[in-house]
Amino acid sequence: MESYEKKGYLIQQFKVFRLKERLAKIPFHYHDFHKIILFVSGKMDYIIEGKTYPLEPRDMIFVSAGEIHRPLIRGNADYERIVIYISPDFLKKYDTDKEKLSTCFSLARTTSSVMHLTAGKTHDLLYHMEKLENNAHKDDFANDLYTEILFIEFMILLNRSLLSHEIDDMHIAVYDKKILPLLQYINDNLLQELTIDSLAEKFYLSKYYMMRRFKDATGYSIHQYIINKRLLYARSLLAEDIALTKICFDCGFRDYSTFSRAFKELFQQTPKQYRQKLAFNK
Repeated sequence: MESYEKKGYLIQQFKVFRLKERLAKIPFHYHDFHKIILFVSGKMDYIIEGKTYPLEPRDMIFVSAGEIHRPLIRGNADYERIVIYISPDFLKKYDTDKEKLSTCFSLARTTSSVMHLTAGKTHDLLYHMEKLENNAHKDDFANDLYTEILFIEFMILLNRSLLSHEIDDMHIAVYDKKILPLLQYINDNLLQELTIDSLAEKFYLSKYYMMRRFKDATGYSIHQYIINKRLLYARSLLAEDIALTKICFDCGFRDYSTFSRAFKELFQQTPKQYRQKLAFNK
């Protein structure tokens, strides 16, 4: 893993901040938290899971935990945005049988990861996002609690806007027509046996050509992409009452020592240590 990627962690339940800077080149990476970005200004494209989205001011970008992404700078303008990092476990605290605050990320994965906030209809949503960002860094009485209330309010309004189609301006993405179906197939069949030879045969591609194009589109080798996605899924299962060896085999690993070693390399702790930490924090 690259050093940039290892910075992708979230100590708080959520974090809100505004940034304006001239970015250097950022490599492909992913986080173990969800991310919402309101693009304010700059000249940018945003690549998420092999799809490239040209950005316009007032675009809202949804990046789910584990999705491979990177901003792609065009020109020398400063990149200004409001960013919200969100712990998936924190959102689950507010789930009901009928409603989930993570619905916005589910919708983004099935429609478009970038949506445009048109003037007028979404003014109230923008107001609440800026209010949340302004209050997040104050030191007033009970500000942490107040900020959490504002965050929940914002997430409810955001999901309402998406479900009622107040935000329905979807961005058309540019993508590699040979690699995107491969990416989708891998994610849909993540726990099945996936080999370079079988994938090349299924998609009628030379395996060396396929591997090169995949690396260009995602920044990862096919093998590394599959392993990391499986490990992310395995980590989500550690919150459940499932035996560690069953998680190992269910997630496509053939022996526990290989699974534990790969898990520790990615998350800096073994599966057992991660589960113990989860139990301690309950």
